[in-house]
Amino acid sequence: MYTLGELAKQLDLVLTGNARTPVSGLASLTEAGPDELSFLSSEVHLPRLSSTRAAAVILHPEHAVDCPVNKLLAEDPYLAFARASRLFDRAPVGASGVHPGAWVAADASVHPQAAVGAGAVVEAGAVVAERAVLGAGVYLGHDAHVGADSRLYANAVVYHNVRIGKRCRVHAQAVLGADGFGFARGPGGWEKIHQLGGLRIGDDVEIGAGTTIDRGTLEDTVIEDGVIIDNLVQVAHNCRIGRGTAIAGCSGIAGSSIIGADCTLAGGTGVVGHIEICDNVHITGMTMVTRSITEPGSYSSGTPMTATREWKRSAVRFSQLDEMHRRLVSLERLLLDADSREQQDP
Repeated sequence: MYTLGELAKQLDLVLTGNARTPVSGLASLTEAGPDELSFLSSEVHLPRLSSTRAAAVILHPEHAVDCPVNKLLAEDPYLAFARASRLFDRAPVGASGVHPGAWVAADASVHPQAAVGAGAVVEAGAVVAERAVLGAGVYLGHDAHVGADSRLYANAVVYHNVRIGKRCRVHAQAVLGADGFGFARGPGGWEKIHQLGGLRIGDDVEIGAGTTIDRGTLEDTVIEDGVIIDNLVQVAHNCRIGRGTAIAGCSGIAGSSIIGADCTLAGGTGVVGHIEICDNVHITGMTMVTRSITEPGSYSSGTPMTATREWKRSAVRFSQLDEMHRRLVSLERLLLDADSREQQDP
């Protein structure tokens, strides 16, 4: 429980209203009660503001006049909401120590202030730093390292020689450091290229549930500081993801691709292997990136949704494009020839 005055101080916001008003949690504009904090970050939700019952609303100063309750003024209300959510996070955290049902190798290093949950396995040479948390059923492979204040949720799997930095979150059933998809065709079929590199994950990285990040073939796959990766994302071997980049769900990044800093890949993006994307690039949803991008900006591909009847007509026309192109080139040549003859006539 906080007062509005305490929240204003902790979030560095300007309060307009009663500083002693108690706040017990966060809620949406429509659902918030008189002891809950809400926020307005988009004008799309402005019609809901006048009827809110919230104790207070985080909003931009330009919308203060429309707010019927206490106000916390922020230049970036969504960012302020994100910081407030941290104060009200009630996710359970395991007590320090190793659960009796966990198994820890004799030469592994688990800090006394770390927590290792039931059924977790910590292999030889692994390191679990102070205040790190391994949830139930987590597997931490040989010589893997989990940095201070990082948390691995239930059944996450970390292969050998994977290094996870400080303050990271790895959600349930993510798999870090599995072999990359490397094979060479031989006379008797596919022969495995053993993946001899590792995986390095920087500080303040979040990795979603069911996401897989492969180890490198010879050198490490690298996820730099501050990267956020959604659920069900595939990052293949030898990739490098730059600082502060965000990758949304169901995206797939093929091997040896390099993505710069502060990029965003929307849901379902596909990136072919061995290309580079420069810093500050935004890829819209379902885009297939087939070549390197050297200029910052927004890039798209794919066919936007339309009514099925219209799409079917367009699909037929797609198959006719090559023939239409040839006919157009032929017509252009005829026109040029005609124009040339006219110019030659006296």
